Amino acid sequence: MIVISYDIADDKLRTRFSKMLTKNGAIRLQFSVYELVNTKRVKDNMMLKIEKFSKHFGGEDSVIIFDVDKEKLTKYGNAIHRDQDVVYL
Repeated sequence: MIVISYDIADDKLRTRFSKMLTKNGAIRLQFSVYELVNTKRVKDNMMLKIEKFSKHFGGEDSVIIFDVDKEKLTKYGNAIHRDQDVVYL
């Protein structure tokens, strides 16, 4: 699992970045925090896409990626429901 946190000043670039994360399987946890739980290959592809985006960043923009061990993760509030399966009938 990786957690991606970003602070991008330009509205248009921030929106494109957010859409790219969602399109590639990341789930929004908070306004600028996403999680991606997937295979190593998918995570590596995401890292490459983020690296491409970083070429457009200004001096005040940043992205931080945390590699998280799901077994050592503690969640509170609404976040605890993200790991539960939901069945729609």
